[in-house]
Amino acid sequence: MKWKPYLIIIIPIFLLGPFIGSGLAIMGLDGYTNPMSLPVQEVSRNIEHLENSISILHQNAVTVSESAAELEKEYREQEQTLEELASISHSHKEMSDQIYEDRIVAMLGPPIDSYSSARVNIKVFKLDEMGYRGYIAKVKLFDPSAVKVVLGQDQLGSLETTSSAVTRTGAILGVNGGGFFNSGSQILPIGNTVVDGEFVTGFHPSNGDTFFTGISQNGNLIGGKFYDKDSLTRLNPQQGVSFLPILIKGGKPQVVPKEWQTTKQPRTIIGEYANGDFILIVVDGRQSDWSSGVTLERLQNKLAELGVKEGYNLDGGGSSTMVFNGQVLNRPSDGKQRAVANNIVILP
Repeated sequence: MKWKPYLIIIIPIFLLGPFIGSGLAIMGLDGYTNPMSLPVQEVSRNIEHLENSISILHQNAVTVSESAAELEKEYREQEQTLEELASISHSHKEMSDQIYEDRIVAMLGPPIDSYSSARVNIKVFKLDEMGYRGYIAKVKLFDPSAVKVVLGQDQLGSLETTSSAVTRTGAILGVNGGGFFNSGSQILPIGNTVVDGEFVTGFHPSNGDTFFTGISQNGNLIGGKFYDKDSLTRLNPQQGVSFLPILIKGGKPQVVPKEWQTTKQPRTIIGEYANGDFILIVVDGRQSDWSSGVTLERLQNKLAELGVKEGYNLDGGGSSTMVFNGQVLNRPSDGKQRAVANNIVILP
């Protein structure tokens, strides 16, 4: 049999067909897989970047945690330092207060009586000078509400002795208060009188040497001449009375009116030391065999000698009375207590 030339070509191709097809298929698939490899590589890079970011965040979190711990440590150290400084400051203040207290007591002499509570500490001293005698009460106030101005029988226009006011209110200490006058229809206090933060007769501008003095809401002694209500109410007066004249203001003696300079009389004084302690003084007078009284100039000098920084002259004469622990300490010049329009009491 004779082979035709074209069969020689076709038969090998037929026999190799499956292998050629597989090769072509593989070649074709490779053409498709090459584009798919690009997203896979991109995802891999993104995962690697994310892992690096997480690692950095973790490191930052560790750093922040360490910084926070360090800041907390520094804060606690500073807090402890502040507490130590506050303790030292408090200790120094107590030491300073005690030194000042010792100096005051050294000038006043040994107390003849005393009283102490959570609200107030009171020491009472004798005042025995050439020509006059009296008593001094030094008051260390812890609670401002312990100081009260009491109207006579708690009624405007009524009168009451200091002993009665002290007994009625249960007070431990009391002195007579501001001046008063007869209005024609009733007895009224002069100037401004404040009881529990209220002006009992309204506000009256200072006239001449008339002043107002009293206790502020935070327990400080306030006082001076006030010509408008706002200038006084800004000081938050809670209790107070009026009389004349001012003796010492800001540590400086004030000019005493001529009509008050040379007359010896019984006196009642309220004042304050630089450390905030109050001083109440009653001087007897008009009793030649006991006490002739004292001029305001001389008493002013005595206050300066005692270190008083603020001093105000209250109603004097037959009104001057000091009651402590239920007893009248001084000798009122009328031979008995005078009923007055208001009294200043210290509650236990």
